[in-house]
Amino acid sequence: MNRPNPRLESAGLDGWLVRLFDEIDEANLAWLEALMAACEARLGESLIDLVPSYTTLLVCFDPLRLEGGEARRRLLAILAELRPRENDAESAPLKTLPVWYDEAVGPELVRLAEGFDGDIAAVVRAHTQAEYRVFALGFAPGFAFMGGLPASLEAPRLATPRRRVPAGSVAVAGRQTAAYPTASPGGWNLLGRTPVTLFDRQREHPSLLAVGDRVRFEAVDRETFIELGGDPTLMAEEGA
Repeated sequence: MNRPNPRLESAGLDGWLVRLFDEIDEANLAWLEALMAACEARLGESLIDLVPSYTTLLVCFDPLRLEGGEARRRLLAILAELRPRENDAESAPLKTLPVWYDEAVGPELVRLAEGFDGDIAAVVRAHTQAEYRVFALGFAPGFAFMGGLPASLEAPRLATPRRRVPAGSVAVAGRQTAAYPTASPGGWNLLGRTPVTLFDRQREHPSLLAVGDRVRFEAVDRETFIELGGDPTLMAEEGA
């Protein structure tokens, strides 16, 4: 297993960036999850937020409750004792996202199908048969970076990002997959669209997906997509 080389970097008066790794690796998640749990236990009410990525964890704290130097000392103590969590992927929450896979909302389906002898259905099967893990949240609120994409679906980002990607768009880039929680610019390869609300500020936990979650995508037809509340506006009509 990849072992961390922890370094602390100042992130202002109310934060420390813990850099555990220099390279992206799915094995990093076990260490990051352990670090998050330890921070929650050791920093207590002074902890404001934890923002994980593939290689780092941003620890935000209340400077009125915890002085920056003391926060650093506690983090160093945590890191000195840190051990990775056991591989508990099977017990991690499983979220299933229904997706309408169609050229009308997934314009890169045709291009990706070139690697499957032009068979779009094979692209859909490859994407839905895999199980993914959420490794980081970022780019936009609720945007979950998911690893575990089959190598057959690996594709570079678009040379020119779209000005507007519709909310719910399901996409791939590199060895990652994701779903856009809100309409935004984006350069990932679009495969389809989910009707699920991925981010809602009114919920107790605004982001539907959390770091460590398991995610599966399930193909549905257009009628089911609409019944579930999906927006069937075509990409051409979106002006994208």
